[in-house]
Amino acid sequence: MRKTTLSLAVIFFLASALHLHAASLAGVTMPETQQVGNATLVLNGLGLRTKFMIKVYVAGLYLVQKSSDPASIIKTDAPKQIAMHFLHSASKGQITDAFQDSFNDNSPDAAKTMKSDIDRLLGALEPLKENDQMVFTYLPGSGTRLAINGQEKLTIAGPAFGQMIFSVWLGPKPPNAGLKKGLLGQ
Repeated sequence: MRKTTLSLAVIFFLASALHLHAASLAGVTMPETQQVGNATLVLNGLGLRTKFMIKVYVAGLYLVQKSSDPASIIKTDAPKQIAMHFLHSASKGQITDAFQDSFNDNSPDAAKTMKSDIDRLLGALEPLKENDQMVFTYLPGSGTRLAINGQEKLTIAGPAFGQMIFSVWLGPKPPNAGLKKGLLGQ
């Protein structure tokens, strides 16, 4: 009887510990922290991208310190990361169109002045399948890095491009309001 009670206590403790170190949404679990360069980033929130009632991806926003202020998150020159776990396939054309629309909706001036950087990003995109991951990481002094399924695709220098990328999800016209709200931990 004591062994059973002790075993159940250990199982409960381990389950609780795992819950403290991960967050889940729509069947996707993301860790509570990410190591980016020398910084440990914390999960600010999770959001679900939907389109026409289809669950497209779950995104997790990682920051040095939790924040619910989208403008501050976008403008702060600190390490940050957005990780997307795809729940549905998307063609390169669909992904490209979504980014172009978001750039035009959320940072139209930057979309004009950073056309060559945008073209580099769009050229690096590829079709994604269910369970694929796309991650954008911004590091001050280094720039914004795109990785797909753990493979680095490109880095674009400067804070301005990082601000434009994070405005896709945190700007005035995110892909859907619930996604932004979730990323802000609301």
